[in-house]
Parts: sequence; C-alpha cells; structure tokens
Amino acid sequence: MATSISFTTPKLTSSFSSSPILLQTLLFSRKLSASSLHFPASSPQTLGSGTHSLGRLRGLRCFTVRAESENGVEPYAPRHYDFDLFTIGAGSGGVRASRFAANFGATVAVCELPFSTISSDSSGGVGGTCVLRGCVPKKLLVYSSKYSHDFEESMGFGWKYDSEPKHDWSTLIANKNAELHRLTGIYKNILKNSGVTLLEGRGKIIDPHTVDVDGKRYSAKHILISVGGRPFIPEIPGREYAIDSDAALDLPSKPEKIAIIGGGYIALEFAGIFNGLKSEVHVFIRQKKVLRGFDEEVRDFVAEQMSLGGIEFHTEESPQAIHKLPDGLLSLRTTKGTVDGFSHVMFATGRQPNTKNLGLDSVGVKMSKNGAIEVDEFSQTSVPSIWAVGDVTDRVNLTPVALMEGGALAKTLFLNEPTKPDYGAIPSAVFSQPPIGQVGLTEEQAIQQYSDVDIFTANFRPLKATLSGLPDRIFMKLIVCAKTNKVLGLHMCGEDSPEIMQGFAVAIKAGLTKADFDSTVGIHPTAAEELVTMRTPTRKIRNGSSPEVCWESRAPSKSVS
Repeated sequence: MATSISFTTPKLTSSFSSSPILLQTLLFSRKLSASSLHFPASSPQTLGSGTHSLGRLRGLRCFTVRAESENGVEPYAPRHYDFDLFTIGAGSGGVRASRFAANFGATVAVCELPFSTISSDSSGGVGGTCVLRGCVPKKLLVYSSKYSHDFEESMGFGWKYDSEPKHDWSTLIANKNAELHRLTGIYKNILKNSGVTLLEGRGKIIDPHTVDVDGKRYSAKHILISVGGRPFIPEIPGREYAIDSDAALDLPSKPEKIAIIGGGYIALEFAGIFNGLKSEVHVFIRQKKVLRGFDEEVRDFVAEQMSLGGIEFHTEESPQAIHKLPDGLLSLRTTKGTVDGFSHVMFATGRQPNTKNLGLDSVGVKMSKNGAIEVDEFSQTSVPSIWAVGDVTDRVNLTPVALMEGGALAKTLFLNEPTKPDYGAIPSAVFSQPPIGQVGLTEEQAIQQYSDVDIFTANFRPLKATLSGLPDRIFMKLIVCAKTNKVLGLHMCGEDSPEIMQGFAVAIKAGLTKADFDSTVGIHPTAAEELVTMRTPTRKIRNGSSPEVCWESRAPSKSVS
C-alpha cells in the first residue's frame, strides 16, 4: 500500500497543454521534497479527459505549476527539462531505476564511463562493479579454482589421471574478459530497448537540475546518483606495489605466493580462488577472527575449514609497509614481523563510495565522513531533486539490494507509489571455499533483540566426503525465538550453501516457525534436509544469560560423522 505523506504549503493547481501526463510529473520543485508531498494511495492516474495507459509519454516535459501559497511565495515559473530522470552511473541500481522509470513513461538518460576491466577516474563500463569487476568475474574464477578440489575428490570415486591436471591462467582471463564484453553489451541493449538514452562520459552535477557530461549539459527534473564504490588501499609505504580486487581479477599471470590483507568476504573469496589455483596464500587480519559481523560459529567454522585447505591465517597482524626486493619479489612488514617472497600483495580492506569529483558539495548534497551520500528512507538526498541508490549510499552494499532500491525509486517518482526499500531478512552469500549462506539474525543479534532464543546446530561430514576421504564438513544453524517459535536466522557453511539459502530465505522472509520447518518433508539424501530434521536444540538462552547446553544434541545429526 502506498504511503501517505502530507504537507500544508504550497498548494498546487495546474494547467496543461498537450495530452495527459502522470500526476507524479508535477513533483519537481527544489522547494518540495518527497517528505513534504502528498501521494494518493490510489492506483497510478493521469490527468485530463479519457483513460490512458502508462505508455511512454514522450515530449511532455513542458508544464505550468501555479503555487497558491499561504506565505506569499510567488508562483513557480515553467521549466523545460531534457529528461525526467538523469542517472549518473550504469551499475545494477542505476540500470534498474532507469529501465523501470522509462517503462513507467519517463524520459531517461544514463551516463557511464567507457568500459574497462579495471575501474579508474576515466574508465568504468555499463553493468557496473558487480557485472564487470565484482560478483560475476569473481564467481567465474571461483568455478575455475574449484576444479582442483574436484580432481582430488574424484580419485575416491575411481577416477585416475595419467598426469597432473594443469591450469592455464591466460585462457581463464581471456574467456572471462570475453564474457564481460558480452554482458556489458547486453546491459546496453536493455537500456536501448527500454528507450533510455545512454551517454558515454563522466557526469558532474552543476546544479540541482543540471548534469554536465564531458562539456555538454543536460537538464532533468530528477538526478539519480548510482556510481557505486571503489576499492581502497590504505596509505602505507610501498602501497604502489599492492593490488586491489579490480586488478586481482585481471592479472597478467597467476600469483605464485600472495599476501591478502583483510578479513572480510572479499579477502576470503580471493583466498579461496588463489588457493584452489595452487598459489601459496597468506591472509593477514587485524582482528582475531575473519568476517566481522557474521555469526560467531560460522566465523570459526569457515576459518578452520580454509586452514585445513592450506590457507595460512595471520591473526591480529596489520601491514606496516611493503618493500620490493632485488629479485623483484615483495616483502610485507607487519606489526608482528616480516614475511618475504610474495609475488603479489593484495589489499581487500574495504571499498569507499565513489563520490569524488561529482560536484556534490557545490550543490549541497550531504555526505558522511567516508564520502557516502546521506539519503532518507525513499533514497532522497538533502537536495530534493537529487536521489541516490546502491553502494554509494553505504546502506546494505549488495547488488540485489541496489536493484531493490532502484526499482523502489522508480515507483516513487514515476508510478505514484512511494516505496521504501525493505531491508528485512536479506539473504547473502560469501563465495569462499567452503561457501557461506545466511539470512536473518545472527545468534548474537537474536539474543540482544529477543532475549529468549533456542539454537539448533548441525556439524557433519557430507556423504560425498565419505568416499573422497577429504576433511570437508558442513555446518548449519537455526536460530529460533523461544516465545513465538519463529525462525529468526539461518546460517550455513559448506558446499552449495548459497543455492540452498536462496530457497530457505523465502521461508525466513515469510516469518515461518520452527514447527513449519519440522513439518516439511526432507529430500533424501541431501545436505539441505538437515534444516528440516533438527529436532533438539543445541542450547537454550533465556533472559540473555549464559546458554543452557542440551548435551544430547551435541552428537552429529548425520550417520556419516
């Protein structure tokens, strides 16, 4: 249901020439913000005689608004705009918002920098980070790296190889880049087929309704910023020898020995990639554990499994400097000593909003200390005609969330349906090896919010490992509200976790109970069936105090232990 937002002044009446236009096209004055407008809770309407569909109403950007103000404000002058919406940045959120807006009848333009596999101040590409230098190419490299594990695993099933399988890095990178070119072409066609004007170049905001693209200016009723983020390398001596995640996806040769700085999901994913490709991998983290913010048991489990796989973790150890040795190799000095012999040092220490040189300060757009654009619950900035979605706002930095925010914005602006993004029960995955899938609250969050919770866990050896002989295990966890029986969180680490989690996320989003899980028939033999067969809690927490351990549930729930 649409949200009703009321205001007292100014009151609007309107006169129109040409054919009917959407009521929403009136709402563009710099003096009117989304929080001061009244949107009817009815279905989208048009003004004028007769009934009209929400087709593309091109050429209707000239309108007159008369303001009847109780405080004597003069009537607003007519405005002519080149576009209803001008989007800076053709990543996931920007493309979604632009395409939807065009489908709702708006005239839309998008500007984006020229394509490159590595982003810079002068290069980017239609598709954005996820498609070109994030989720997609990273997953392709994950697939490649997993084959070494598959080859080793297959021997227990009777497969023999006359020689050791060899990997060719150049083939992988060439095929990956060919796929990126195909994908950016698809995104361009999506925009073209939706009637969106695509402009190549750097966009800069001149005033609340004007964008400059490489010297040519365009006016728009609304401006959307969806430029995402960029990898961050801290200022330490020798940082010029380091690479970031962009470069790591497009190296001319495979690392022989690599230091990865950081303990977040990007660090773990690349650690798994290079370890699977038989590089020597060292991960340096300044804390005691990886994946801050994730469930504590998942953090412990994934680090243990990755260590068993051959990755060396250096905990509570921060980089101080990088030195290039006479033989061309790199030496990393940390707070605990020096490690020599690295062919590559990679920083995965986070990303920063890509808001430099956009002209935001000059027009009064408020930003946080790290450069993120501050927005309200409708993605509106401090300047009423300027909006922002995706990682540039530093809310929930996930591609599907940017898609949701872009779609919600298009409905708010051009479908007369003020829509807030829903950040509840967002599923996510870490494509580490083993991978992680999660949705809902961690145990720590659940205790803080609900006090009384029941914890169900399973830690078992999957069927496949019984013949492979490898030390692979799977960890699963359900977090349940003791008072309502509602499942608050679900966490899994092990093979196929992300695929399994996407399905179960529907159940968590729907608010299903543990009884609903228990009444569901499992699919046998699968790992996922464990999620509907855990009957006895591992521990119970009451009033947020120390857990009551249920000893009978500590044994592995699978017969293949």
